Amino acid sequence: MTKEKRQTLNADKRKVIADVFQSHFEDNSKYKKQHTDAITNYNLMREQAKVKMNDLVRFHQPQEDVDTIRRMIGKYDSSGGDLHHDNCFYVQSDTPRMDKDYNGNPKEVYDEVQIQFQADCDFLTSYYRDELNAKGLDADYDVRVDHSGKDKNPTYYKAETNVRNHLGFGGRNDESGNKMYHKDEWENDFKLWVIGTSYCHSRQFQTKDYEWFNKFKSAQENVIMAHKNLFANVEKKMEKLRMGLKSYRYFDQAKELADKLGVVLNESVLNESSSMALSIYSPTNLADLLTDEVEQTREEKIAIAKQLLREQQSVN
Repeated sequence: MTKEKRQTLNADKRKVIADVFQSHFEDNSKYKKQHTDAITNYNLMREQAKVKMNDLVRFHQPQEDVDTIRRMIGKYDSSGGDLHHDNCFYVQSDTPRMDKDYNGNPKEVYDEVQIQFQADCDFLTSYYRDELNAKGLDADYDVRVDHSGKDKNPTYYKAETNVRNHLGFGGRNDESGNKMYHKDEWENDFKLWVIGTSYCHSRQFQTKDYEWFNKFKSAQENVIMAHKNLFANVEKKMEKLRMGLKSYRYFDQAKELADKLGVVLNESVLNESSSMALSIYSPTNLADLLTDEVEQTREEKIAIAKQLLREQQSVN
């Protein structure tokens, strides 16, 4: 009987194996669920916040006052007043608390919180983490860096540029100007006409619901925090795993580790290019490719291949 040859590992194969382990660690991490739950909670509160904010602004600035200024602007141009279509609001508590001024004298202070319905790049990176990673972008580029003043390497800036471009904060490659990026979607999702200039902090809306709006602000911050916690938890395991894989010369050693951890790992995953080709050109998918009126994109083909590869691994 011929002895089966052991599959030897190299750097590329170790990287493929590491990716399988990372997917397992993430999918089975409680921090993954916390991240998903944080996004769900934010989405629910955001819809409530739209209703509450509309009621609050219209209470302080009735629609008839807005209509009056709009007519005045139509008659007197800029001398008629100021209206701004805003998605940024400062919400203020309706009950003051006692504090001290610079001279130590007592004074009344109204707490306030900034509520923005547009979103910055950090938040959207955390919110769309799964989508970014699925497209081959590195949504963890920033959370993996030690921001202690050290210079960032070129890989960081390349990942940052790719993520920002995808979300709409960087260069716009769509020459027609018709493409809607995530940044645009969030920017235009909710706006109210307010009396005043574009300077958001020039107006504060007092409310008895101040604490609720404060919780809504925290819900947004929790999405970013959950992203950081998820990465930190998985990366701690991955650091140990990568060190272990470096000491492994053969696939069966990695397979033994995978079996002990309940990770589905098959040798077929090492031959990624041939497996992908076989998956794309299986009879079913080849028929689809030949009958589609519009040729599938590279991303669509890769997505099909990855899905079939996962299905193949689960069967083996």
